[in-house]
Amino acid sequence: MRYLLAIDQGTTSSRAFLVDQNLHLHGVAQQEFPQRFPQPGWVEHDPEAIWSSLCATISALFQQTGVDPRQIAGIGLTNQRETTVVWDRASGVPIHPAIVWQCRRTAPLCEALKRAGKEPLFQQRTGLLLDPYFSGTKITWLLDQVPGARTRARNGALAFGTIDSFLVWRLTGGQSHVTDVSNASRTLLMDLDTCAWSPELCDLLQVPMALLPTIVDSSAVVGTTRHVPGLPDGIPIAGMAGDQQAALFGECGFAPGDAKCTYGTGSFLMMNTGDRPVRSRERLLTTVAWRKNGRVTYALEGASFIAGAAVQWLRDGLGLVKHASEIETLARQVSSSGGVVFVPALAGLGAPHWRADARGVITGLTRGTTAAHLARATLEGIALQQCDLVTAMERDSGMSLTSLRVDGGAAANDLLLQIQADLLDRTIIRPQQIETTVIGAAALAGLAVGVWDSEEALAGHWKEDRRFQPMMETGERTEQIAAWRQAVAKA
Repeated sequence: MRYLLAIDQGTTSSRAFLVDQNLHLHGVAQQEFPQRFPQPGWVEHDPEAIWSSLCATISALFQQTGVDPRQIAGIGLTNQRETTVVWDRASGVPIHPAIVWQCRRTAPLCEALKRAGKEPLFQQRTGLLLDPYFSGTKITWLLDQVPGARTRARNGALAFGTIDSFLVWRLTGGQSHVTDVSNASRTLLMDLDTCAWSPELCDLLQVPMALLPTIVDSSAVVGTTRHVPGLPDGIPIAGMAGDQQAALFGECGFAPGDAKCTYGTGSFLMMNTGDRPVRSRERLLTTVAWRKNGRVTYALEGASFIAGAAVQWLRDGLGLVKHASEIETLARQVSSSGGVVFVPALAGLGAPHWRADARGVITGLTRGTTAAHLARATLEGIALQQCDLVTAMERDSGMSLTSLRVDGGAAANDLLLQIQADLLDRTIIRPQQIETTVIGAAALAGLAVGVWDSEEALAGHWKEDRRFQPMMETGERTEQIAAWRQAVAKA
């Protein structure tokens, strides 16, 4: 038996999985790491804590399963995408905590660039909007704020990477400074048509090109392990993709029009648009889904910054539940939210609104409102964000969604998925394996090292678990969406 080691480096934890040639999971290890909030709207990670958590999960995985690490045919890596790290090339030590994708500290720089009329240029070249979400302005901030960093960057002494780059650097003992094209497409620095770094955009953001990694395919051997605790040297690192692109690949979204929604810390709707980028008129993101054998597949994406994190807030901030999994039971105690609407803009509003200044709003509270009403309104808020995104995506693509595949931790919540089907008026399809981000990373690696020879071979292993059909009356759906839009205007 040959296995693939799939690494999922997420926003709150690092996870390691063993995946076999039938795409079955044979073990999982997970370790959380601290989140830092140095100022309101700022979010940071310690890159060393991320690396330590990854090493710990790899060791725990092999202890748990008893599998010999020499049976690993290749490593697939998926990651939180726009989170930004800059490190010293000689020592490998980061010069500053990682700036997380959720962090809003570069909002003033984004606004200044917009006032200077630069957003249309960035949107045309990169498919992205000027928002603190993306890596480019985070790099600018680091080079401006860390003493001596800009000079060292120009001299080639520093390296930038999203988390995929940083981990591959560590996994290869500093031999490979690379990023895959899906992660590169999230930086505000990559030309979407050429899939190469844009000198003009780098100049606008004052990012020296000597700082940047080499852009590689998502399915290709980019290096081998070297001096990694718990792993032999020489294992190919063969698959890399941002978490949402990996999820689309894991859902076998190989054809134009295929779409998925991942419910994690945030929620992310992504549609395969084929071999040409579709420029959004609805303020969605045009991005690279993956590149294999030099052939690029593009996608449209809508990102909502807060999904599962809203449930975590109910747990940690308000104490309504002790465990996130209890939210469904609490929400089922009522048949409706009783007129309560929750806009979960706890880190601003993402697509299609793109308002970094937005804040969470709860409307419709009465003396009769209970914890159960708020719990149900939270699930509805998570789902209503997708209604805005689907409407925009169908307008942009000219394609109608008849069904939507879903994954991520919150996809285990039956009530959330029924609410989603009702409010979208679409069939929601949940696979048997909702860890599709991990499956996608393993599949990209397996294709590169010959475990599978085609996407068709992978599709044969995808299995449906359950379908959720819309049951809501049209009038009720229209009323809820209208109340949502009124609440969003107040956020």
